[in-house]
Amino acid sequence: MDKKPKTPYDLYMGVNTKYKSSVFSFLFSDPEKLRELYCALEDVTLSSDIPVTINTLQDVLFMDRVNDISFEIGDKLVILIEHQSTINPNMCLRLLLYIARIYEKITNEKAIYSTRLIRLPKPEFFVLYNGKAPYPDEKLLKLSDAFESGASLGLPVNERQALELEVRVININMGRNEKIVKRCETLAAYSAFAGKVQEYEKENRNREDAIKKAVKYCMEHNILTDFLKQNATEVMNMLLTEWNWDDAKEVWREEGREEGREEGREEGREEGREEGREVVARNAIAKGVPLELISDITGIDMNILQNIQTQAQ
Repeated sequence: MDKKPKTPYDLYMGVNTKYKSSVFSFLFSDPEKLRELYCALEDVTLSSDIPVTINTLQDVLFMDRVNDISFEIGDKLVILIEHQSTINPNMCLRLLLYIARIYEKITNEKAIYSTRLIRLPKPEFFVLYNGKAPYPDEKLLKLSDAFESGASLGLPVNERQALELEVRVININMGRNEKIVKRCETLAAYSAFAGKVQEYEKENRNREDAIKKAVKYCMEHNILTDFLKQNATEVMNMLLTEWNWDDAKEVWREEGREEGREEGREEGREEGREEGREVVARNAIAKGVPLELISDITGIDMNILQNIQTQAQ
């Protein structure tokens, strides 16, 4: 029996069931689509002979699923993150850790001790926002916004930043950033598909039916037709998984708030909130939720979570 041919996503990520791809990363796991998207984001035109090499990390999950793509195009290293719900204010820090891993991957470990300068591809960071909450067309996030001021040392407020990382957050919802979307046919189609899913879900509140209707609509109107014909089942599973996680995260947050309120009435507000977060963390660990995801939801330090996990074993 012939094996099912591998998709571009299989080829660069490897077939590994612990990774849950987003529709975004699955759709754009093709070098030519990434070239088209990059040209739209940067408002440039690049020759087709400029190579595009995907080098997404296989062992790093942003939240619970693979919704990132890292690739080199010419002498640029581009990292794209797609967000389905809300913007994470710590994205700059997370991307700093991510880019360090990428550079480690593409350079020879011993070469850093060489007397010759190692040439590195220049990094660019993008977050493509596709959530329901209002968000501007574009916003620039800076790592330095998270730095302590240094006031305790008497340092000047406007001192030079020794380390900086900037992320362009671009709203790709329907009707937003039309110049960018028009330059990338695949992005325009993806935005239209996602918009239809949101529209149908708002109408009948049934997510699975909304996805099915959106798939049918897009196939009838020549939107992502070939992609959906080949991957309709995978797209359904991906979107349902994404929404299930979003639901779960909101439930955990509410549990934490409720625990905090209850404990706050008895033992003090701040102590109660901390207790509530720990309860949420213990419950999530028991369900096998990744520690990075728990830390992102609760704000609890990874070292503390690792201790909780060890105690639970």
